[in-house]
Amino acid sequence: MSFIRRTYRQWHRQEDLIHFQVVCKETDLDIGIRRERYSPELVQWVEKLVRDVRGPLEEYVRRDPAFLKAHTPYQPLPGAPAIAVEMADAGRRAGVGPMAAVAGAVAGQVGKALCRRSRDVIVENGGDIFLRSACLRRIGIFAGQSAFTGRLALEIRPEDTPLGICTSSGTVGHSLSYGCADAVVVLSASPALADAAATAAGNLVQSPDDVQKAAGLAAAIPGIAGVVVICGDKLAAWGRVKLVPAG
Repeated sequence: MSFIRRTYRQWHRQEDLIHFQVVCKETDLDIGIRRERYSPELVQWVEKLVRDVRGPLEEYVRRDPAFLKAHTPYQPLPGAPAIAVEMADAGRRAGVGPMAAVAGAVAGQVGKALCRRSRDVIVENGGDIFLRSACLRRIGIFAGQSAFTGRLALEIRPEDTPLGICTSSGTVGHSLSYGCADAVVVLSASPALADAAATAAGNLVQSPDDVQKAAGLAAAIPGIAGVVVICGDKLAAWGRVKLVPAG
């Protein structure tokens, strides 16, 4: 598996927004907000917000290390923090472990908090995106060495946001996948669920012939709005997905 050093971020960045990065341990966020809402004080606020989002989860996995290692649906202990419960629920619905939803869950919590300060918000966390927009947006699809990279984008209408747009890949990045999809992109109102479903669908792809089967798995999960599966020269799509030329 190759690791492309976050050059994929060019595919979701928006020219009318100002983008900045916030890094806290494993969490590496690319955040876009309206230019007039940006300030150094806002960046400091987001840095604290990320620590506050991560803190309860870090404390919980120290108490329940099996939560961290589970690759199948897992029931959190009584008193688990809200983010752990959200991740476990997303994992259960998609048939995977709770950590398959962690990047989407963090992006979602940070994004929802930022919505109180900016009408347009995009938070990307390792390929998993929370988006709220007041205008039409195009989010490019990065699919590694596939010929589809740089050619296709998702067109997202403002009335369909807030929205989670999460990507799993078996050929790009460091996240665990049992498949070899170049990209599985899942759309859901819940970024945590989109993240978990993308992992589940990606696990099914062992060859380009599996793209339709993987799309069908994601489509069968309640709460999923759309999915795009790419492996090599094959693509399958389902749901509220509008694919347009990139650029």
